[in-house]
Amino acid sequence: MELDALVDRLAERGLAIPDRDRALRYLRHIGYFRLSPYTIPFQQGSPDHMLRDGASFDDVLNLYVFDRALRLVVMDALERVEVAVRAALTDHMSTAHDDPHWYMDASHFRDHGKHAGLLKIVKGTCDERLRGTPDADVDSLVHRSALEHYLTTYGSPELPPSWLMVETLTVGQLTSAYRNLEQRADRTAIARSIGVTAPVLESWMQTYVRVRNVCAHHGRLWNVGLGVYPAIPTSRTVSWLEGDDAMPETSRRRLYPVLVSLQTVLETISPHSGWARRLQALVECRPTMNLRGMGIPDAWAHDPFWRRHLE
Repeated sequence: MELDALVDRLAERGLAIPDRDRALRYLRHIGYFRLSPYTIPFQQGSPDHMLRDGASFDDVLNLYVFDRALRLVVMDALERVEVAVRAALTDHMSTAHDDPHWYMDASHFRDHGKHAGLLKIVKGTCDERLRGTPDADVDSLVHRSALEHYLTTYGSPELPPSWLMVETLTVGQLTSAYRNLEQRADRTAIARSIGVTAPVLESWMQTYVRVRNVCAHHGRLWNVGLGVYPAIPTSRTVSWLEGDDAMPETSRRRLYPVLVSLQTVLETISPHSGWARRLQALVECRPTMNLRGMGIPDAWAHDPFWRRHLE
């Protein structure tokens, strides 16, 4: 369907479009099917998806822009957490077992089939790196990666040490490797280093895989159904909301517990981060509809958990 017809469709559904050329330009560069889900909060609930009186193209566009900014804020925290988990995994396992190639030993893993899959992934990445175009020489702006240096310099062991291995994994593969560790003491020590317990880290990492995929594919985040949500900590050793009603039941299947969990980890790995203040600046001027879609309670910023990061 041509763009003009798509603009007509929005107008027929009751969306006010004062500047047709502007709407055409945004649809051309965003795409109708990426933008149209942002009309849902403005719908009347009728079968023909008619929009409420007063809803305008700018309302829909502003919600899209807000969601984009939210993804960027969330990705900033996810990146820090992901890097911290990679470092915690390799640092603990390499030192505790006195072996930089610990991951090649199946005895460190509960499911040996999954362990074989891990080795296959790492070897596949190494083979692909060796088959690829060689990195440029020393005079170039592009230099050999640490992985390529290892593979072309050392013949044994065949696979790289742990700190290079973890960089070959996606966050989903990293999560699987952590969950598959045989020793509970190892899982506990790794989780403790980022301020949580092992069951909590397993749960949260599963959620982060989903959230990261949404963000990486520029999907709708603010009110999306994630399908998997972070466990609410029961241990007092894990920093969490303190108010009795700080996490209403209706919020637990929304984005809000993900945001709280990210701040919990940042409290340990980046205690002076301004992430909470950036989050507050983003959401404090949004309408109630947006906060409700994310599961954020009205007085969220007054909870002691948030106050100590916002002051």
